[in-house]
Amino acid sequence: MSFKDILKKSFLENYAHTEMDFKTIIIAILVTCVMAVYIYYLYRIVTKKSFYSKSFNISLAALAVITAAIILTIQTSIVVSLGMVGALSIVRFRTAIKEPMDLVFLFWSISVGIICGAGLFGLAIVASLAVTVVILLLDMIPQAKAPQILLVSYEDSSEADSEIEEILREKAGHCEEKSRTIASGQVSVAYELRTSMGKELCGSLSKISGVSSVSLLKHDGEVTY
Repeated sequence: MSFKDILKKSFLENYAHTEMDFKTIIIAILVTCVMAVYIYYLYRIVTKKSFYSKSFNISLAALAVITAAIILTIQTSIVVSLGMVGALSIVRFRTAIKEPMDLVFLFWSISVGIICGAGLFGLAIVASLAVTVVILLLDMIPQAKAPQILLVSYEDSSEADSEIEEILREKAGHCEEKSRTIASGQVSVAYELRTSMGKELCGSLSKISGVSSVSLLKHDGEVTY
């Protein structure tokens, strides 16, 4: 028997199977369940102002428990762990995560499952509290109001241009022309602006001679500070 065979035999005898106390498994799963419920309620609180998906939230809680069970299984047998790694490597998830915060909670749920499965309950609790504090503190910081888009179509004339600019200076705090299109004597202009008098602004612009349409749009794009 070669040295390589002896080393392989010794490795398999020592690490092929490790007994795990049933009490340890129960404690790990219970702690993971408590942390999963905590993540569930925090996600519900954080996303109250935006689109909330209950099915995704339930998936977060279940994912933590499943991950903990996988980590516990890996600890019992290195042969099973290698087979599980191979099996999980062929899994493909095709559901796109559109919200960055959803991705944070998804990674958090997986991390809690891994940490609790490894038996590091204190680390899971401290890390979860730290993540909670960071999320809640940053969420309380007021966000700058997103600018609005004003679309105006009118007959090409210097008088109309002057009147539109005068009204914008009067009723909009910040205004910047983004695009101007002229076709067959008709002008279409897009402005980026900030105003709290949207109704009055549109009414004043529509009364200008030659103006055919006025549209004021809100968008959820990047906020300019």
